[in-house]
Amino acid sequence: MLQKNDNGSGSGSLRVLLASYRSHPFVGGQGIYVRYLTKALLDLGHQVDVVSGPPFPDLDPRAGLIKLPSLDLFAEDNPFSAIRWKHWRTWADLSEWLSHNSGAFGEPYAFGRRLRRYVREHGDKYDVLHDNQTLARSLLKIRRTLPVVATLHHPISIDLRLALQSEKRWWMRALIRRWHRFVAMQANTARKLPHILTVSEASKQAALQDFGGTAAQYHVVPNGVDLDVFQPDPTVKRQKNLLVATASADTPLKGLPILVAAFARLVPDHPDLQLRIIGRLRDGPTKDAIEQAGLSKRIQFQSDLAQADIAKLFQQATIAISASLFEGFGLPAAEAMACGTPVITSDGGALPEVVADAGVVVPKGDDAALAKAISALLADPARRKKLGLAAAKRAEITFSWERHALQAVRLYHKAIHAHHTA
Repeated sequence: MLQKNDNGSGSGSLRVLLASYRSHPFVGGQGIYVRYLTKALLDLGHQVDVVSGPPFPDLDPRAGLIKLPSLDLFAEDNPFSAIRWKHWRTWADLSEWLSHNSGAFGEPYAFGRRLRRYVREHGDKYDVLHDNQTLARSLLKIRRTLPVVATLHHPISIDLRLALQSEKRWWMRALIRRWHRFVAMQANTARKLPHILTVSEASKQAALQDFGGTAAQYHVVPNGVDLDVFQPDPTVKRQKNLLVATASADTPLKGLPILVAAFARLVPDHPDLQLRIIGRLRDGPTKDAIEQAGLSKRIQFQSDLAQADIAKLFQQATIAISASLFEGFGLPAAEAMACGTPVITSDGGALPEVVADAGVVVPKGDDAALAKAISALLADPARRKKLGLAAAKRAEITFSWERHALQAVRLYHKAIHAHHTA
């Protein structure tokens, strides 16, 4: 166990409290991050408790799980009636209810208050708190008594900016601004936290631009990929003319309408081409674009897939595609690469960092350029094979959860040393 006089470079077992306001893998990349970082830290010999709001994570059995129940208003048929008299006793519950029912996303703030209460009562059990992009203002109070490291996947200010750019109706723009009110809190917290782990240089630069602070606060450590699951499988046959993409949400950030527009350009010359999207089709711009283009039978959505099923889709794909306007990392692209699948991505955010020279990169937001790149790669099986081999090799060398955890531990020691010498 780390002693209080550690000089910041010790190699003893650390007691890590990993905090995340939503942690199930099906909620997106943050849930996957919690699962794999926890396992990697445990494999290195550290002790890990995950403290989370619902939906709760799927964890390695060696990890502890502290559940901090929220009102979980997104699961309520009528969130207005979800408040109970007992909830008036805690500002966390009341603020969550008020925020949700006035159009704001209050979970990070409410979770931060619940987390502070937990740390106040149990903080002496841990050497360090690692926050997974809650960036609640309560972290600034917690770090007075417990060293804090935070992961910033990407600043949500980018989501806000892109959402506003894509919406012309004034009243919807007002609702978008209201929903994203928590971004100001996260920016203020990030400016004041001295130890922030970010998963790409693109995210670091975006955070410095939008949130402020100094470059010394940010430490770039790429995400890992589960190489036991995402790997080339010679027993799985590549399908002809199958494009595969992933989208955790139908937001402007993910660029799905751009992918649909590119696909529509390809259909006349590729009558057998199919597009399969890992995710759920909801009412919104992507569904509208698919219906307007008459592509409902050519584009399929598959949701709630296990990791092994996602890997099999990538292994079957002719090409994997990410048309995002910004990615803090781009885990689906990295997972596809690990499966030996040739990838085409936009140049949004960190995607060029992930792909490097092992894939094809096109300008973000340009459906014509995307369609041209797809068409060229469909016509060149030798190049597809070469890119697939290069992608698998790059993934094996670069995307390691063990390496990510080792770098996180180094940052923990820096935070602990700074805390004890302050």
